[in-house]
Formats: sequence, C-alpha cells, structure tokens
Amino acid sequence: MRLLLVEDDVMVASGIKLGLSDAGYAVDWVGSGERAEEVLRTESFDAAIIDIGLPAMDGLELTRRLRRSDMVSPSMPVLILTARDALHDRVQGLDLGADDYMVKPFELPELLARLRALLRRSQAATTAVLSFGPLELDTAGRRASVRSGDGEQVIELGPREWTVLEYLLINAPKPASKDKLLQALTGWDKEITPNAVEVYVSRLRGKLEPHGVALRSIRGFGYRLELQSP
Repeated sequence: MRLLLVEDDVMVASGIKLGLSDAGYAVDWVGSGERAEEVLRTESFDAAIIDIGLPAMDGLELTRRLRRSDMVSPSMPVLILTARDALHDRVQGLDLGADDYMVKPFELPELLARLRALLRRSQAATTAVLSFGPLELDTAGRRASVRSGDGEQVIELGPREWTVLEYLLINAPKPASKDKLLQALTGWDKEITPNAVEVYVSRLRGKLEPHGVALRSIRGFGYRLELQSP
C-alpha cells in the first residue's frame, strides 16, 4: 500500500514514516500543502495522512482541493492529524472530505488500526482478513495462511512478499498492474527496479502453488491470482 504523508514537522514526520514503513507501507512524505497538491495531480496513492497545521495552505484546504475531479485519486481515504481537538475543527475536517480524524499526541497502533479500517472501507472489505480460495491474509495480525482438509498452515512471507500478495488479494480476481505493485513497494524511494517485482512474484509462486493458488502473468500489464484445477 502506498501512502502520502503531509506533515511540516520533520521529527514528527520521520517518526510516523518509520512506524508506517515498519508496518509494510510505502510512505512518501511532503512538508507542505502546496507540494502535496502538486503531487496528487499526477500520482496515485491508496490513502493520505494530512496534518491540519501546515504553513500557507492548511490541511483542511488541502483536503478540500484533493477531492476535485482533476486529481488522480479524488476518492482516496484521508486521515487528518491535528493538535486541535475542538468539535468545530473535527466537524469542518469531515465536512471538507476527510474520512477520519486523530488528535495529537496519538499512539502508532491506533493510527495503524484506523488506516486499516479506512483502506478496508475504500476497498469495500468488511473484515481485516483478505481471502482467495484457501488463502487468507490477516492484515491486522500480519499473518498469512492456507486452509485445507488437514487444517491450517501458516505461510512465512517477507515484508515485500506481503505487500505484493496484499495488493494481489485486494484486486482479485482482477489483475494488478506491475506499475502499481512497484509503487506499493517503493513509492519515491526507488531502491528496487521494476524487474525486482518479478523476483517477489516468483517467490510467492513457490509458496502458493503447492496450495492450489496460481499467480498468472498478464503480458504487458501485471499479475493475477487464480485457483488451480484439482
């Protein structure tokens, strides 16, 4: 999952980005509303975390603007962060298009839980568990498993294998594009190449195919989960 963090306090932003990255998210950070608006005109994100108290254009105005149709992802979930706890500020943020609101200071586990809830809602999912055939991915417990007549077997996944599989499950049975997978893995931190996506896909194939779940390549586009014939 690729997130946009909009926060002008470098220390706060660094802490949030580290916590989100450790949880498996690709996080891109900008320090102003103006820069965020510029980015959102050309790039796609799964969710945005926006501080209200930004210099010049504040987070409320940014939230209003990012809902316009000329943005790449006008319907993406938005979580507002702020030191303001007045009812008027919360109501205004929600009315301008925010999906949730957290008052600083906050604990990282709650931020992660609220993010998962927003992402589930945006994907029309009702639980934290993504499933496809015998395969289950518990996004809250960070646990992958397959079910069979012999019971349940846990599948060990590396952080990037998890990210690829999560994106494939969210899109299933439709294919997920290779470009989207690369963005979900790295964001602006281009530490891996597009060909590296194929490496993680290959590793997942080796872990899923013995359990009847295939990962099919869609030429010129990306990959799709499929159930193998008995």
